[in-house]
Amino acid sequence: MTGPSDPDEVLLDCEERMEKSIDVLKGEFRGMRTGRANPGLVENVRVEAYGTQSPLKQLANIGAPEPSLLVIKPYDPSILGDIERAIHKSDVGITPASDGKVIRLAIPPLSEQRRRQLVHRAKEVAEESRVSIRNVRRDGIKAVDAIPDAGFPEDERDRVLKEIEDLTKKYSGAADQLLERKTAELMEV
Repeated sequence: MTGPSDPDEVLLDCEERMEKSIDVLKGEFRGMRTGRANPGLVENVRVEAYGTQSPLKQLANIGAPEPSLLVIKPYDPSILGDIERAIHKSDVGITPASDGKVIRLAIPPLSEQRRRQLVHRAKEVAEESRVSIRNVRRDGIKAVDAIPDAGFPEDERDRVLKEIEDLTKKYSGAADQLLERKTAELMEV
């Protein structure tokens, strides 16, 4: 792989990849169960329908009319059973109740032990994100070092390396803030 030959391309690539790490973290946290009903809990459950696997959010409207209830209304009522089976197979841990038109998921309150397990998992996911961000920093530094010295003054190299470091701090801090918010959300009763 040949790296970018322009320092600004290196910076742009680093920022895009760090942003993707944060987006992945947000997605992981969105799917992490709290004591409240949240469509993100089931929106990415894979459903076998029409001969293919699709995320639930493409097949149904998912709503949270109450803090402890999710309602799933399929766009096509004929796949209601497929959606129920997918929820049963998933790791959501909630038994769906169907009336033939919609599926209801009653979200039970989390035990203190389960909350602590989820906080521990959230910390692991956040650390994976920070590791990913540090790996992007490492790749960015390698890319800067690979740029030929001709026409690339030392002060420019130092500026780019400092900006890569600043991006790393910014996105690691964002991961920390997301973890802090998720921890507070998980521990609230």
